Amino acid sequence: MTDTLIASAPTRVRIAPSPTGDPHVGTAYIGLLNYIYARQRGGQFVLRIEDTDRARFVATSEQEIFDSLHWLGLEWNEGPDVGGPYGPYRQSERTEIYREHVELLLANGTAYKAYENAEELEAMRKSQLAAKLPPRYNGAHRELTAEQIAAFEAEGRAYVVRLKVPVEGETAFRDELRGEIKFSHNNVDDQVLMKSDGFPTYHLANVVDDHLMKITDVIRAEEWISSTPKHVLLYQAFGWELPKFWHMPLLRNLDKSKISKRKNPVSLIYYRQAGFLPAAVLNFLGLMGGGMPAGTDKAVQAEIFTLPKMLDEFKFDRIALGGPVFDLVKLKWLNGEYLRALPGEEFFLQLKNVVFSDEVLRAIAPLVQTRIETLGQFGDLADFFFRDDVTPAQEVFVPKKRTLEETMAFTGEMLAVLEGCEWSHDALDAALRGVGTAKEWSVKESFMLLRAILTGSTSSPPLLESLVVFGKARSLDRVRRFVDGQKKIAGGRR
Repeated sequence: MTDTLIASAPTRVRIAPSPTGDPHVGTAYIGLLNYIYARQRGGQFVLRIEDTDRARFVATSEQEIFDSLHWLGLEWNEGPDVGGPYGPYRQSERTEIYREHVELLLANGTAYKAYENAEELEAMRKSQLAAKLPPRYNGAHRELTAEQIAAFEAEGRAYVVRLKVPVEGETAFRDELRGEIKFSHNNVDDQVLMKSDGFPTYHLANVVDDHLMKITDVIRAEEWISSTPKHVLLYQAFGWELPKFWHMPLLRNLDKSKISKRKNPVSLIYYRQAGFLPAAVLNFLGLMGGGMPAGTDKAVQAEIFTLPKMLDEFKFDRIALGGPVFDLVKLKWLNGEYLRALPGEEFFLQLKNVVFSDEVLRAIAPLVQTRIETLGQFGDLADFFFRDDVTPAQEVFVPKKRTLEETMAFTGEMLAVLEGCEWSHDALDAALRGVGTAKEWSVKESFMLLRAILTGSTSSPPLLESLVVFGKARSLDRVRRFVDGQKKIAGGRR
């Protein structure tokens, strides 16, 4: 195996989203930074799909990732859809490569097979907790004899492959934004590299892919800092040159907590369907972290810039380590600036293509056709599809013989079920009936509640069909906003 020194290699960066749900706004944020870094240096921007988590895999998610990034205008040089010299670019198609590399580590003594079953690992965890120790693998199978291995093999025991982390000392690496970072080996356990099903863990696949794809700079979110010593140890075990590591500050909610769907819409599909312009979203993400010049005043124009301007003026040494605040109010303001700046004809076309497209109207029309008496009533029957916010009165959404507290508790249960539900008529029907039965809410009660949250009224076109047309991202956002609004009202009463 021949290695090229990364220091002399052309710039190559990547993003590696997992197809486990809607494409995340954080993927766009890190994708934009990688895109800028590559384009400023005449390098290559790679898209890799990390799909080894088969339990959470969503079949439609990969295409939605492609579509959302294309919508934003972030084009990649290599990837599953465009090919490239270092493919395949889906990890599920690279399993044999990972197995070959695990064998290299087993052969050079930096990895070992561990045969504990689930019950033994759980007993290990419980004993550590009882002793008030942090739960971690204790290295019990680190030095098995040939006879012990043969006995386990004869039993037909499944095994995982673990990295043999040095017992003493520390691992240090340089973060390009933070300088040197050190981790004691007391805080790095013998991580699993290959699972018992033959699939690699994130750590192994990530390092092998980054090396074989000749990635020179790993630009990712700061939540991966704690994993980096594991990756450094893997590079060392293979005898490979390290890339440069850049850990970007996490996007934060207004309360400084990590951005989450509970407090902000995080789905890129939501922003596309809700009528945000891609240029405004990119501009907003470009403001995160402080890479753009601050300007000499606080004029509005200092915060409005195009992607080409970002390529000209964004500097990574300006990035501030404090978590940038993802302020939806500011994004809406920025989007409004972009919308008002559009020529009249372009604004009309955006309105027609996003809000009143043939696809949208064709989906809504049959839902109101059975109830309509004149075409002029279309707006009365379908207005909730086009409104950004609906606020039902308490007498509308609290069923008879239920309290507000019971209703809000059930709404939380219903939201959790909807978040994990396939977005189709039959799946939604089964999920809503299931949670209603489990919590002793009738179909009439639960459907009325969700109808009120979605439409602001107890009278509307068929609920399940409306949910499908409205879409998962916007439906969930509407339920979350309803829950947040009621919490604020309740807080105001105290």
